[in-house]
Amino acid sequence: MKKTIWISFDFGVRGDYEGFYTWLDKNDAIECGDSLAHLKYECSGDLIETLKKDIKGAIDITKKTRIYVIFRDTETKKMKGRFIFGKRKSSPWSGYAVSESIDEDEEI
Repeated sequence: MKKTIWISFDFGVRGDYEGFYTWLDKNDAIECGDSLAHLKYECSGDLIETLKKDIKGAIDITKKTRIYVIFRDTETKKMKGRFIFGKRKSSPWSGYAVSESIDEDEEI
């Protein structure tokens, strides 16, 4: 069964972009902005485990490899997202919003 997914990727400066671009091309992915692609992925079992195995066989995974997948859960029908390689890091926009400074702590 084909499942629609969006895949976001960040490999750092020396990552295996060529290998991943080849994988994306073979899967007829559509570019959706910097480091984001949309594709219909053929999967008969667990989507995440199948994707991890498929991608791991196609590219060199390093400690800087970060791949995030957005998909619709077949059971709940809700959109979900998760890292299949790497993990979340601090947002580059952290600290930009003006926040109210509290000078005194008080029990609520």
